[in-house]
Amino acid sequence: MYTKAALISAILAVAEARFSQEQIPVSAVTALSNFGNPGEAATLGGAVPGVLLAAADPCAKLTLADKIVSTLGTDPSVIAAAQNLVAAEQNFNPFAVSVPNICGDATLPATEELRGIVPLVDPAVTGSDTENANSASSLTSPFDAAGLSVADVMVAQGFSNFTVNGAAASAGGSTDTGNADAGSSTTTTAAAAATTTSASKTKCGSKKTTTVTAATSVATDAATSTTSTAAAATTTAASTDAGSSASTGAGAVTDAVTGNFAGFQASSLGLDFGTCTPTVKFEESLNGRKAGEFTFQAQDPVVNKGQQEALNPNIIFNRICDQLVNVCNAADDAVTACRSAQASLGSGAKDASTANAWNTALGFDGTDINPDNAPQTGLVGHT
Repeated sequence: MYTKAALISAILAVAEARFSQEQIPVSAVTALSNFGNPGEAATLGGAVPGVLLAAADPCAKLTLADKIVSTLGTDPSVIAAAQNLVAAEQNFNPFAVSVPNICGDATLPATEELRGIVPLVDPAVTGSDTENANSASSLTSPFDAAGLSVADVMVAQGFSNFTVNGAAASAGGSTDTGNADAGSSTTTTAAAAATTTSASKTKCGSKKTTTVTAATSVATDAATSTTSTAAAATTTAASTDAGSSASTGAGAVTDAVTGNFAGFQASSLGLDFGTCTPTVKFEESLNGRKAGEFTFQAQDPVVNKGQQEALNPNIIFNRICDQLVNVCNAADDAVTACRSAQASLGSGAKDASTANAWNTALGFDGTDINPDNAPQTGLVGHT
């Protein structure tokens, strides 16, 4: 009995230790009392825990880091404290989510000395060793961040197991928060889909049942609140051998955030993408972007879960390939084809030609890359 109690206490102690990350950068900021006006450093330090809580907008800590510099000046000690905040790990509950939230606003942080720094992530996250090594390195040698968000920089350095939140405000975007904050005055999208999988996938002779509940998206404006709930789809896919192909998938969906999806399609190349369709679209003003701004987005809402849209096609391509493994039960050759297409097209032109090339490469030639009938103002590369 004592052993069991001791084990529970140890587990709780570890959990508590991982939930105290918001306190780590506080002392360095409050220690800057010799800079700025009296009390400003303490006030800024007091704001640190709030931006590192699990439910906080991941862009908020970057805004606070900028404010530390703009308020207290550019002394090396001030810059160092602000840099450590940018690199700080945001609280993370591995019992509730599987990946962290990362800011996708390319305008943040605005302070040049803070750009190119990437954050630590919870050790429970797959790939955390790579990201945490990158974070430590970035504090001494920041990565190239010209025109890139923190999320973009992380992907460029080999880590992408996260949810991108916070579209650029200057581009008319909205703040997307995986853990919705009821007090937010900006547009908030809660897009957390629950996936339950029974049995493990094997190459031969296995049967896997996957239940996918599509995301409930809540868009909250200062004056208006609208709720759109995507249909739930339950799919059972039996894999009898390495070459089998799923015949069912997510059904037709119309969602306020992810748009229109006609439903599951099979690859003309015979690739088994499991229960998902890995096609992309390229549309204007997705998710509140300004007129004339085109971004990429996965078409299948299950594949798109938690990612939304992006200016950089590689972010979307990488998420598609990750979801094929994590959610879709895709065959190994299909995942390999996805990664190959990502390597070839991830750094391609940020226009419709790249979206069309991606769809063709995976066996979906001729896919409508504008299924939502968005405006086509100044569209380049559309066919």
